[in-house]
Formats: sequence, structure tokens, C-alpha cells
Amino acid sequence: MESSSGEVMTFSIPEPKVRIFDIPKQITFADENVPLDQPDIKERFEREIYVNAYWQSNMILLMKRANKFLPSIEKILKQQGIPDDFKYLAMAESGLMNVVSPAGARGFWQFMPATAKEYDLEVSDEVDERYHLEKSTVATCKYLKSAFAKFGNWTAVAASYNMGITGFGKRLQEQRQANYYDLLLNDETSRYLFRILAFKEIFENPVKYGFELRESELYQAPVFRNLLVDSDIDNLAAWAIKHNSNYKELKLHNPWLRSSKLKVKKGKSYSIQLPVSNF
Repeated sequence: MESSSGEVMTFSIPEPKVRIFDIPKQITFADENVPLDQPDIKERFEREIYVNAYWQSNMILLMKRANKFLPSIEKILKQQGIPDDFKYLAMAESGLMNVVSPAGARGFWQFMPATAKEYDLEVSDEVDERYHLEKSTVATCKYLKSAFAKFGNWTAVAASYNMGITGFGKRLQEQRQANYYDLLLNDETSRYLFRILAFKEIFENPVKYGFELRESELYQAPVFRNLLVDSDIDNLAAWAIKHNSNYKELKLHNPWLRSSKLKVKKGKSYSIQLPVSNF
């Protein structure tokens, strides 16, 4: 195109502000195939990809946080014989934070009090092991093994984590189906596995979805020293100072301590973590 002065005018086409992603044609959960060739399955998966990829602030913080907590979770899952993909279930449950649900579920794995006790977690006014990353992850593995013994596949196990073993089993029976992907479920459970799959896809292909975090930008877990406690602590603040720490640091790294003191029953002991840097 020419201007009134005879000069040739050129126009650049702006880059689109919103990207359309090349959604994978195949994906698995715990080595079990997701039938993305079915239109509704593909649409449900795409929904969670776009919701999470474009909620950039949440995804960036989740990626930063994951560097601090996933190594412990991955180690325990491996030790317990649970597929590694279940680490993404913790992201879907809590965003890797010790959150509290409106119903009263707590911790990374969102245990209700009765279920926590069923899987050997202590829940009291002073100690709530739903907030103990390692112990609650082991308890989760026990639940997952129980669900696998009933359903025989990990996809159903993940879905049952959202609505319960009994609830999910009833849906299978009522609808006379054996496959999660063939069930009509409530909106939360219908979206649940696809949220997990979206985390897996984005975490395994971060650059594809616009996330390029440097190692130096990720949160780091400190190196801990473990102090064995087998007697009462009347004042945790004073105890922390005695051990070259402080109350804030003690509670930050041991969120399962829910009071300002700790009573220890005869024959029982606890391991309290404090950073090595202050030792």
C-alpha cells in the first residue's frame, strides 16, 4: 500500500495475546491410557489445560513450591509402590499447601479426621499428623492400596480419592460400568482426574505452556536436623530457643504441632525438624 507521498507502507501482524496450545493426542495416568479420541474426554482435558495454564500466578507458585516438597512425596510413593503420577493428586487436592476445606479436611492430602485416624494418623489438640508431610503421604499410600485392591486400576483409585471408595463404587454399580471415563459423575469428580492430568502435562512440558523458571527461582527446602522427643515439652517457644531456633521456625517446619506445648505419652516419641543452618 502506498501513502499520499508515494512511500510504501508496511504493516506487521501482531502476535496473538492468547495462545492456542497443541494438546497431546495421547496421555496416560499411572500408565493407563486416557481415551482422548472420545470428544467429551478431549474437551474435559482441554478445559483443565487452559484453566491452569492461564492461571499463571497459581501455576508459577505451584512450580516454585513443588521443588521444595515433591522430592519427599516422590520418594515415599516409590517406597510404597504407588505410581509417581499420584504426586499430581496432591497438587489437585491442596496446591501443596496445608489448606483447610470447608468440610474440615486438612493438609496436603486433605484427610478428614476419621479417615486420618483410620490410616494411623494422630489427630488431637496438640498433634495433627494430617499436617505431617511424610506421615500423611504414607497414610495416603495405604488408602490408595486399599482402593486399588477394590477397583483394580489406578484411574478409578484417583477418582475414588475425590468421592470416596464407597461413593465411587456405588456409581460404578448404579450405571453398570467399569471405567471412570464411561461414568456420569458430579462436576467436581468429573473434572478431578483431568485436573490431575493437566498438572502432569504442564509440569512435564513447562516451556510448551509458557513457563520457564530457572533453578535459582525455585523454592528450596532447608537441610534439617531431627530431634527426637520422648518427654513432655511445656513451652515450645522456650524449647526452640534452647535448640538454637525460634517458635516461628519450629511451627513453620513442623505444622503438625498444633499447640504451644507437647505432651508425650509413655512409650511414644516424636521427631521434630529444625534447619541445620542454625545448629
